[in-house]
Amino acid sequence: MSGLTHIDESGEARMVDVSGKDATVRTAIAVGNVVMKPETLALIRSGDSKKGDVLGTARIAGIMAAKRTHELIPLCHPLALSQVVVELTPDDTLPGVRVRALAKLTGKTGVEMEALTAVSVACLTIYDMVKAVDRFMTIEGIGMIEKAGGKSGDWKREDD
Repeated sequence: MSGLTHIDESGEARMVDVSGKDATVRTAIAVGNVVMKPETLALIRSGDSKKGDVLGTARIAGIMAAKRTHELIPLCHPLALSQVVVELTPDDTLPGVRVRALAKLTGKTGVEMEALTAVSVACLTIYDMVKAVDRFMTIEGIGMIEKAGGKSGDWKREDD
């Protein structure tokens, strides 16, 4: 099981001990898309959804989710996040909404899971708020595009 930090020598799941790590500034950026009918995107843009402000609600849901990631993902550390930014961009070429989340802290462990959770929950919130008019929306392309800080260093996905 070498290389898997959440598995001990006997193959059991475990929380990683980060007590020996240095606290550094760490950031992570994740993205995802909600693809929908053009009419659904027009409804979101108009602000006429029966459930209210779709993009504003999804933004707040993503931020809240990032702050609670450790309650959702069993082996994640509770983190004192210093910043979470969730951006939602309507895009006619999808058609749909592009979601991007940045998570940041100064600490001993990374924030990739927090960024991914923010994107995932923001996408799910968009789906929930307009599913009455478009049940065939899809949530696609959720993934990490950039990470900075920590022992493993910085990286950025090349196709972005």
